Amino acid sequence: MGHLKQRNLITATERLRDQVAHALRAALISGELRPGQVYSAPGLAEDFGVSATPVREAMLDLAREGLVEPVRNKGFRVTEVNERDLDQYTEIRTLIEVPTVGRITRTAAREELEALRPVAEEIVRAARDHDLIGYLEADRQFHLALLALSGNERLVETVGDLRKRSRLYGLDALDERGELIHSAEEHLELLDVMLTGDAEAAEACMTRHLGHVRSLWAKDAGEQA
Repeated sequence: MGHLKQRNLITATERLRDQVAHALRAALISGELRPGQVYSAPGLAEDFGVSATPVREAMLDLAREGLVEPVRNKGFRVTEVNERDLDQYTEIRTLIEVPTVGRITRTAAREELEALRPVAEEIVRAARDHDLIGYLEADRQFHLALLALSGNERLVETVGDLRKRSRLYGLDALDERGELIHSAEEHLELLDVMLTGDAEAAEACMTRHLGHVRSLWAKDAGEQA
């Protein structure tokens, strides 16, 4: 108990389980819930002012995303992401996303790419507004919608899983340093390059974007060391 700031979770439009999961993701991003720490559903439920059942259900949802892991008779431990994990996630994403972006640049219709511009703009807007949950959602939507233009659903699922396991790392620190905005603007840059039809340049841009994100993570880790 006492781990989280008081939040008003009750609305008429969302299931309580979903609201709790959303609030838990916000707590992970803000650092209120720390990697390696174990939290009980009853203790978190007291923080939220709800019963333990929706909290437990929400934590199971996060466990399926790889963000927490169940600890028998204790609760849930927040998953720790180390440098080796981040290197491997980035390597796999690079192997998948870079050539896929090149292929999509060659085959996608202009209107299909332009349809992603509002989402890319929302990423930038969320970064400027320090809306980390909004940033994560828009960023996820952009990348997965872009990859979906390949027509390979399994590819999209694989990248989606990799993103879930790394997306929270250091985001609050990047926001505080103002570096999240530059990363956000790279989505518009990528889209503009793809619209020129230059597949090689699009692949280079995607490679830079993934490398930039990984270097920001490394900087954050170094400052925390």
